[in-house]
Amino acid sequence: MNRISVCLITYNEEHNLPRALASLEGVADEIVVVDSGSTDRTEEIVRKHGAALYFREWTSYGEQKNFAAECAKNRWIFSMDADEELSSALQTSLLNWKNSPPKFTVYEVARKTWYLGAWINHSGWYPDFQRRLYDREEARFSGIIHESLRFVGPPGRLNGDLLHYTVRSFAEHQAKVEKYTQLAAQQLHWEGKRFWRPAMLLATPWRFFHTLVFRGGFLDGHRGVLIARMAARSVRLKYAKLGKLLKAKKLERRPTS
Repeated sequence: MNRISVCLITYNEEHNLPRALASLEGVADEIVVVDSGSTDRTEEIVRKHGAALYFREWTSYGEQKNFAAECAKNRWIFSMDADEELSSALQTSLLNWKNSPPKFTVYEVARKTWYLGAWINHSGWYPDFQRRLYDREEARFSGIIHESLRFVGPPGRLNGDLLHYTVRSFAEHQAKVEKYTQLAAQQLHWEGKRFWRPAMLLATPWRFFHTLVFRGGFLDGHRGVLIARMAARSVRLKYAKLGKLLKAKKLERRPTS
């Protein structure tokens, strides 16, 4: 039987954790939580559910998740975010997988998002396959933002949805965009990207049109329009912030008189 350690990283997740941890009952052989300094009831909730709790100062998503995997007792890791929940179909799929010889080193699952009162079925948000179940000896996370598993070979696929409760209000969505675009700009800067103006001017309207039309956002009604707007805003802010980083770097290099 394959044993699974479910790993989560947290920071002030008291609203999400009870739902996430409850969905792991009967599936996870171990739950590992790596917290980066929560000031709410996160620690209390983690201990109430019998999970192993570790503290690590925040560096990046990839590094936090790799540290969590290193703390786990089992070779097979299911990486899960605190605002996610295993659907009953995914629970069944994982239980069946545990009783079969693994055919892949990494498995992906479809993620379905609850957004402002409804499930999103289009807009590029579904099925949104995420690679979450993996052999920690064969795969590791990398990336400052939108961290991804690095491994060799094709992934397998599990049935069932990973349910994602992304934001509770439009204001929270806006705040997340501000946060992630700053990280995205930093990663672009680190990768040596320099041409930010053309990308910002051309990619912003294209992202709105692509999300709304080609990705079927219009089928999600007014929520799809909001998603398309925020997708375009994300592109614009990401490149605008990259421009600010490049300008600041130039100022640092100017000789002082």
